[in-house]
Amino acid sequence: MTDTFLIRPIEPSDNVAMAAIIRSVMPEFGADGPGFAIHDTEVDTMYQAYAQPRCSYFVVERDGVVIGGGGVAPLEGGERDVCELRKMYFLPTARGIGAGTAMMQRCLDAARAHGFKRCYLETLTGMDAAQALYKRSGFTALCSAMGGTGHHGCDRYFIREL
Repeated sequence: MTDTFLIRPIEPSDNVAMAAIIRSVMPEFGADGPGFAIHDTEVDTMYQAYAQPRCSYFVVERDGVVIGGGGVAPLEGGERDVCELRKMYFLPTARGIGAGTAMMQRCLDAARAHGFKRCYLETLTGMDAAQALYKRSGFTALCSAMGGTGHHGCDRYFIREL
């Protein structure tokens, strides 16, 4: 396998792979209990969930296999100009090859194209590599949650001007 990868919009046939990735990665970081995105109804239907207005979701593919994904959507319960970086998870084989940085740029570009002015995200203590990526990407820490995502299991919050 090479370190080359492709980032492309999600397709209906990617739903099963992305659900498996989310259900594999989140428990790795202790994020499988109540209040975490692993329980969101959209996990099994990611293509359909992100086919809505002002939403985009992308997958990372390497050698024809989906190895991660990430997207943006309006922040539930938030201001109209705020989107949320959502469901950005990568299998171990996708880590350390630049896919996270490339996916972040693709998501932020999509957020701007959708007219958002700020991008918000929620994460968890222990997801250190992810938090380092957020900080490198211009996100700053917030003291409390925004909007109403229902992800009360998360304990770290970040925002970035677009």
